[in-house]
Amino acid sequence: MHPSENAKGEAPAVAGVAPEASAGAKPQRVIPLVNAPEAAAASCSGDKQAVRAAAAKAGAGEILDRYAADYPVGPHDQPQSMCPAFGSLRVGLRMRRTATILSGSACCVYGLTFTSHFYGARRSVGYVPFNSETLVTGKLFEDIREAVFHIAKPEDYDAIIVTNLCVPSASGVPLRLLPKQINGVRIVGIDVPGFGVPTHAEAKDVLSGAMLNYARTEIEAGPVPAPRTGPKKRPSVALIGEVFPADPIGISALLQPLGIDVGPVVPVREWRELYGALDCEVAAAIHPFYTAVLREFDLAGRRIVGSAPVGVDGTAAWLDAIGNAFNVPAERVAEAKNKFLPAIKGALSAAPIRGRITLSGYEGSELLVGRLLVESGADLKYVGTACGRTEWSKADCEWLEAHGVRVQYRASLEQDLAAMDEFEPNLAIGTTPVVQAAKTRSLPALYFTNLISARPLMGPAGAGSLAAVVNAALGSKGRFDTMRDFFDGVGAGDNSGIWEKVPEAKPQFREMHRRHLEKQARRRKAEEMI
Repeated sequence: MHPSENAKGEAPAVAGVAPEASAGAKPQRVIPLVNAPEAAAASCSGDKQAVRAAAAKAGAGEILDRYAADYPVGPHDQPQSMCPAFGSLRVGLRMRRTATILSGSACCVYGLTFTSHFYGARRSVGYVPFNSETLVTGKLFEDIREAVFHIAKPEDYDAIIVTNLCVPSASGVPLRLLPKQINGVRIVGIDVPGFGVPTHAEAKDVLSGAMLNYARTEIEAGPVPAPRTGPKKRPSVALIGEVFPADPIGISALLQPLGIDVGPVVPVREWRELYGALDCEVAAAIHPFYTAVLREFDLAGRRIVGSAPVGVDGTAAWLDAIGNAFNVPAERVAEAKNKFLPAIKGALSAAPIRGRITLSGYEGSELLVGRLLVESGADLKYVGTACGRTEWSKADCEWLEAHGVRVQYRASLEQDLAAMDEFEPNLAIGTTPVVQAAKTRSLPALYFTNLISARPLMGPAGAGSLAAVVNAALGSKGRFDTMRDFFDGVGAGDNSGIWEKVPEAKPQFREMHRRHLEKQARRRKAEEMI
């Protein structure tokens, strides 16, 4: 029997989709798409307003409106980091018994799968290709549906995640019409367009929020499987954010004197962990940008606590907040603080950081790292995060500003570079282009994602974790000066390298290109006014 057939040899009907006339027959093309040719040109680097308008006409307006409310944009109207869908793809690929299917342009899917495997994914990624005909006629949706039925095998999977990238999202390919489950395998469809989700960090929230919503409806419907560790024995806290693996262990130690356990970490590694997370009495918004996730915890009646136990001040305030959320007696909270705060203070004192630093990144933990740097003694001048401002990061922002640090939410690359020029730091911590720009100035720099965020930050273990790598970088200024002197005279920018003769500037070509861009901008403006 074909995977998409039921016991009678018939394909199940889906709302708005005509059932097959007979086994093996091609499905009817009944999904109307509005302005699909316009949406076919959509991409994260296209005209955002035009793409959003086309997507709204195609039926995706409600999704984009929700994203606009959950993830307000900043000075830049398109992603300046990697494709946002990498975040949700990474979450799915790290889950047990979970299949992932992408629908989007082939170049986008290639880049996403390449990056995923570069970061250690050891699992295949499903791909449903399309062309102009299948996109315009609605056949793409039927192809996606067929693919889902083909791999929905309960002996292999608990869930299948289907993701629309830019073009299918702008075309209104209706993943909401997919079955909610097939033979017990859950189907979760999400849209992650670059013109709707600003960062890959927030795309993790899109998928995690959708899965929590599904799991919450399952819980409301009846009993669900217990976590692998069995039913919980004490009150527990769910940790929200893709934290370093050692951090939940450190947080667990902090909570033991309070009689509280650490629950699952969201994003989860297995579907049943979603049930365990929703069973926790409190959700700790370690990474504060998980708007959709925290909405699900709020709907489940769970209390939410912001910030995280980083440094002396952060740990003390966080333990107080957790104690209040669980109505723990003040004496027991004081006992926990007396046990751990001296150890954290000692670790910070034993590994001081001396130097002026600017910090930026797109992981969502930038403010926490900034707090730890300040308590380590660093002269931190600027923290830029590509993520947006939420109420759960308010305490961290206020603490940093009280210590003389400028905080920039939805920071653009241009703002990060301007901060580096303004403050002239001894060390720049940031994204790849920030690090590149710093090194061209002979300024030591560290890549935030791989060298800073991939370290424990919480409790005593996190207190001294940054000092070694940061101090080593601060001490490398002489090496950068040596390299600059060695390569002196080989040019810079578009004149760098060894040439038989120095390249000649062609200002007339640059002027032509400038006029061309201005003409395009005027034409787009005129089209908006029509």
